[in-house]
Amino acid sequence: MSDARLPPPADMSDRAFLAGMAILGGSYVVLIIALLTANMFHTSFKDLKLAFQSEQIQYAIKLSVISCTVTTILALWVAVPLGYLLARTRFPGREVVDTILDIPIVLPPLVIGLSLLILFTTIPGKAFERVTNQHMGELLTYFVLPLVTAALIAFGCTRSTLGRFAGTLFGAPVVALILHVSVGEALAETLQDRLHTRITYAIPSVILAQFAVATAFAVRTMTVTFQQISPRTEQVALTLGCSRSQAFWWVTLPQARRGMLTAATLAWARSLGEFGPILIFSGATRMKTEVLSTSVFLELSIGNLNAAIAVSILMIAVAVAVLVLMRVFGLRGASIV
Repeated sequence: MSDARLPPPADMSDRAFLAGMAILGGSYVVLIIALLTANMFHTSFKDLKLAFQSEQIQYAIKLSVISCTVTTILALWVAVPLGYLLARTRFPGREVVDTILDIPIVLPPLVIGLSLLILFTTIPGKAFERVTNQHMGELLTYFVLPLVTAALIAFGCTRSTLGRFAGTLFGAPVVALILHVSVGEALAETLQDRLHTRITYAIPSVILAQFAVATAFAVRTMTVTFQQISPRTEQVALTLGCSRSQAFWWVTLPQARRGMLTAATLAWARSLGEFGPILIFSGATRMKTEVLSTSVFLELSIGNLNAAIAVSILMIAVAVAVLVLMRVFGLRGASIV
């Protein structure tokens, strides 16, 4: 990859030009630093400690971590195959799909939350929610098993005989059936015990609201990632006898590790800061659907400014930590030069 940097400035006019650009661009950097500094100096360590001892805020932290992690996993599960298809294939309706994927990015967050709420208050939505209220565990189990089957078909191409068998159209359903018999029923009962609840204004709606927005960013990231990876190595693998799935699993996907880490970072950070869809679709109920973003809103609504600032500082610290860690590990583990 060529170096896009220009040589050092040669004369005073070049220096003046670069200084002007630095002043204009640096003004936004200064604004961000000022915002962070204002939060830090508007509270004290004692106020932070008192806020984090609150049972409600501790619940919000726990739910935020769990929901953001689940959302990130689901987002990557969708973003990797969809990004690959958009980058490598030209299927009918590709432009339409590509445009649809931009809708969650450009739509106001409140509109997304309202749309989700309307979806689950229609007659089909109510019927689906009534079924999930009674059979959430079974539905999740039967939803996961087809995904496992599809994944085995798409990616089941290891060097072992068992892996090759699991990746066939015959072997994948067999493996999925074995999984269902061995762990499916127990998994369904466990999920039903823990998720015997409705969707709207409950924990599943928090994950769904985050997923509706965060996945769009993950898909865009993976699409750009696969576009930047030369298809030449994949074509060479195909000429050497690999199937399409083998070429993807052994050649293309390892080169996309940096993009996957970036997509996970964006999805997790976006989920952490999501507010509008959660407020509309899930509500802001204490000890039920309260995440960190809605916790700031609730604390402000009762005039507890110190607690709101404390939660804001925590969100900033977590977001910065995730971005730094992902960037460091992404640079170390990347194979894209």
